[in-house]
Amino acid sequence: QVQLVESGGGLVQAGGSLRLSCTASGPTFSRYTMGWFRQAPGKEREFVAVIGWSGGTNYVDSVKGRFTISRDNAMNKVYLQMSSLKPEDTAVYYCARHSRPYGSAGQTADFGSWGQGTQVTVSS
Repeated sequence: QVQLVESGGGLVQAGGSLRLSCTASGPTFSRYTMGWFRQAPGKEREFVAVIGWSGGTNYVDSVKGRFTISRDNAMNKVYLQMSSLKPEDTAVYYCARHSRPYGSAGQTADFGSWGQGTQVTVSS
């Protein structure tokens, strides 16, 4: 069973930046699509960004142009660089791995392994 460990969350003022990191265990990291999701208090968990095993990326409209997802297969890491942060970005951010190697992301249910989450708080 893969383990995913997020880090890099914290408190930042609106307009600021943070970089989240997620480290995955196991030797087959490069075969999997990875995603970032977030959950704000009282809201459903929502998709934020995804990076495919081949490197393609996609974002929710609300973060396009502000967030960048990337991966380092040699280090088993996926990153989420967040800039121009807004109070509405406040949430617990989760790293997730697709359920199947070489799978294409479609829905949240396609991701079978999750980290414990890291809190991001953006003050106005």
